Amino acid sequence: MAKDIGTSPDEVQFRFRDDEPVDHGTVTVDSALDQTNATAVRIEPGDDARLLLPFLDRLALIEVNFPSFGDGRGYSSARILREAGYTGELRAVGDVLIDQLSHMRRCGFDSFAPDTPLDPEDAARAFATWDNVYQAAADSRPTIARLRHEA
Repeated sequence: MAKDIGTSPDEVQFRFRDDEPVDHGTVTVDSALDQTNATAVRIEPGDDARLLLPFLDRLALIEVNFPSFGDGRGYSSARILREAGYTGELRAVGDVLIDQLSHMRRCGFDSFAPDTPLDPEDAARAFATWDNVYQAAADSRPTIARLRHEA
């Protein structure tokens, strides 16, 4: 049952932030809408991330659960939140796999708590994959087209 609650900072395997980690997403999206003191939220598949937009300034952590690697709805949630200006920690939790890391990072995730620990060397290679990108994303990396026009 505790696994359904979230993860503690000790279980966060990769984190790309300098601020203090938040323990875990303590409330659901629906609960966060009714609470004025919620600072950590967990988005489950099927939750509408847009409901959190009016509260982004008070949220220090938003966890996005990936119950299976084939469920990609969390990517959309991350991008919606980052494009709306969310600057807090955005943590991917659950069935997070090596081949998803670079794509999750591009969508705006800055910490990762996979259910099964990932090999750090494999993860480093995955995060470094795709030096050049074709599409704009939440990570604001310049696209190949933009780089060509700047040259």
